[in-house]
Amino acid sequence: MKKKYIVSLMEEERSLLKDLISKGKASAYKIKHANVLLKVDINGSNWTDVEAAKAFMCTPVTVYNIRQRFVEQGLDAALERKKRESPPIKKILEGEKEARLIQIACSKAPAGHANWTLRLLAHKLIELEIVDSISPATVMRTLKKTN
Repeated sequence: MKKKYIVSLMEEERSLLKDLISKGKASAYKIKHANVLLKVDINGSNWTDVEAAKAFMCTPVTVYNIRQRFVEQGLDAALERKKRESPPIKKILEGEKEARLIQIACSKAPAGHANWTLRLLAHKLIELEIVDSISPATVMRTLKKTN
């Protein structure tokens, strides 16, 4: 199979990667990525993705992704992990909903209570149909963030 992304390291990049590996002070994934780049370098060992994956205990897709990031974005991007485009879980309270929570929290507490509790705030948000469901812990994190 023909390689789509060909890694061709310059001498200074190669020495930088060797230094990174030999010192051993970087994160384990950075050292692994540096090793992969050195082995798949066309001017060096010129290993296949499968050989590099087997040697460094990762998948061939990981090797392919490292190779692709090096060609498209450069050495620094290849050594780092892929950045997330969006958070794993969408925020429940953002913008207007968060402002509404703060407005309720700053208002007078309901009858029979001296202060708003997190549970009361969560129930009020559901009662006003601002959110479908929310935990007191989420209310706490939101209020803590806004201080």
